[in-house]
Amino acid sequence: MSSRRALVIGGSLGGLFAAHMLRRIGWDVQLFERSGDDLATRGAGIGTHAELFAVMQEIGVPIDANLGIALQERVCLDRDGEVSHRLPMVQTMSAWARIYRPLKDAFPAERTRFNARLTAVECKDGGVTACFADGTREEGDLLIGADGIRSTLREQLLPAAQPRYAGYVAWRGLVPESDMSPASHAALFHRYTFCLPDGEVLLAYPVPVVDDATQTTHRAMNFVWYRPVDPITELPDLCTDETGHQHAQGIPPPLIRRDVLAATRASADRLLAPQIAETIHRTKQLFFQPIFDLESPQLTFGRVVLLGDAAFVARPHVGAGITKTALDAKALATALDTSATIEAALARYDVERRRFGQGLVARGRRLGAYLEGQLKPIAQRSVAESHQDPMTVMREMGAPHAGVRELSAAAGSSVQP
Repeated sequence: MSSRRALVIGGSLGGLFAAHMLRRIGWDVQLFERSGDDLATRGAGIGTHAELFAVMQEIGVPIDANLGIALQERVCLDRDGEVSHRLPMVQTMSAWARIYRPLKDAFPAERTRFNARLTAVECKDGGVTACFADGTREEGDLLIGADGIRSTLREQLLPAAQPRYAGYVAWRGLVPESDMSPASHAALFHRYTFCLPDGEVLLAYPVPVVDDATQTTHRAMNFVWYRPVDPITELPDLCTDETGHQHAQGIPPPLIRRDVLAATRASADRLLAPQIAETIHRTKQLFFQPIFDLESPQLTFGRVVLLGDAAFVARPHVGAGITKTALDAKALATALDTSATIEAALARYDVERRRFGQGLVARGRRLGAYLEGQLKPIAQRSVAESHQDPMTVMREMGAPHAGVRELSAAAGSSVQP
């Protein structure tokens, strides 16, 4: 298969992992990204797993001390800012851009085409053709759809497989270490912190951030605040900007209305530990993301394959979305490198990664059941939707290795660590 050509749709993490892994086994790879620029400024804090770093090392991407911040414990703060619960847990926290940047830098620039918006795919015996909005066409032996949760490719192949709103949003933000007060820095910066107001979950942790202008690394406090938001009565208003325009599936951060931001900061003062509330007030760009999950009933279609968030999206509570994407890419490359035909490789990939994705989505739904249940009448809530135990939340939400190895084993994965 050394002369085969792969067309990778999507220049984010899924596309980069896939492109690197296929080049490693001898494929000719071309990457297509619909946006017109670098994606390094996007994304926020992430949890990491050993499996993620293992794939990066296999690709040949350098792993250095600036890639993450090692934490030793998790704590829960009460409304007064005192530690109410404590749990030892070793975990390395990073940021989306700290994974993206080295992957992008290690991939040949001439092999990436920006402003390449896929409009259609044509499958034929022994190959596939990608059609783009500018009228160009590209032919290959395999097309990999790694174009995210709003995948154009999945929309064409599986129009019924749509993201499902979970019933809550995640407010997010980053505060540079230098902008934090000494008291809040001392309380938050060396550990993973939870606040658990009724019906909500907030978590905060430090992450490394790269200044693209100076290429220097500094540290920042990242937070994620999950809040129930009714899809009919509340979400449309949150997604309406100052001009009255309602945005679908979310709103660009600079367009969030000032009254919405003010109300969120006021809620932080009322509900959260003072150190966390202060951090939210010092965040220059508060933004929110509606939480969705997604399941694809099929991952391969002739010589076309879905990968990463284009295939499955689990709620972020599992803390393994990027790790899943890396393992998807490794599984695909392993199958292609060890199978007699491309068709046999894709059949193997489909079975293995569908099982893994289904398991991860189910785990995310279980971890988010408490938040999702807040929109139901009390009498209709399950035990999981009615009860929130702080130690259970700290032990399971975003925990390293929580379910990754178990799901790999259950899926019959060929890429287990």
